[in-house]
Amino acid sequence: MKLVFATNNPNKLKEIQHKLGDEIELLGLKDIGCTEDIPETAPTLEGNALQKAMYVYQNYGYDCFADDTGLEIDALNGEPGVYSARYAGQAKDAQANMAKVLEKMNGEHNRIARFRTVIALVIGGKQTWMDGEVKGTILTEKRGAEGFGYDPIFQPEGYELSFAEMDLNEKNKISHRARAVEKLVTFLNRS
Repeated sequence: MKLVFATNNPNKLKEIQHKLGDEIELLGLKDIGCTEDIPETAPTLEGNALQKAMYVYQNYGYDCFADDTGLEIDALNGEPGVYSARYAGQAKDAQANMAKVLEKMNGEHNRIARFRTVIALVIGGKQTWMDGEVKGTILTEKRGAEGFGYDPIFQPEGYELSFAEMDLNEKNKISHRARAVEKLVTFLNRS
């Protein structure tokens, strides 16, 4: 089965292909010749994920899934949330995004946060959603060199390491995206 994952992020492709195994050929946007910037204008993670998946399905004719992920921080009233990738501006600069979070959290004692991923799957025009979340805390400084995005400042509940200090296998066992992908894999294997 060929399935498009609506992303240009090679880290996400690698992470999810690792979970899917060999039965599904996972294609990225570059693989299908999609070079345009797919709109993400919905006010929710669910809406953005569906918008991306439907764009590929309607314009390229491939069954597709798309995800949207947000880091939701209690002390910041759920920010950055749906704006996680562009929190510090349209450049999608992970370092700038982390710096903004750390600055806003400076002196804050409530460091409770969660990562939440929503996947929208479109097969033959039929829409299905999966989600996953992991709770944790925001660190006071960056730690680790693995992962991407906010991984260096997020420590999952029950662990001493940040996501960026974990290897891919370890992170894949507990991450928000891994939990959503597990639901996706289960769904696809039943179909």
